[in-house]
Amino acid sequence: MYAIVNIAGKQFKVTKDQFVYAPKLDGEAGASVEFDQVLLAEADGSVSVGAPTLKGAKVSGKILDHVKGDKVIVFKKKRRKGYKKKNGHRQDFTKVLIENIVL
Repeated sequence: MYAIVNIAGKQFKVTKDQFVYAPKLDGEAGASVEFDQVLLAEADGSVSVGAPTLKGAKVSGKILDHVKGDKVIVFKKKRRKGYKKKNGHRQDFTKVLIENIVL
């Protein structure tokens, strides 16, 4: 059984007992979250497709931690002008454990 769910504007294919690194969500570590924007679900070989979402379908999970992604280097340069700028960026993510999929 799996589902494709919209979490904070991004689509994830999730299964039970899976870890997902979603964009940063509100809530503390240990809090439970529920996602009701289920776009597609598969159970026992039958696929249900929403238009745009499935009615009554929910994916519940638990926030495990708030983490940062890998550092991305942003380097800008204009040749022959002596202009160089180096910046780094680390995106914030929330580690979510998918506990249950209800169709």
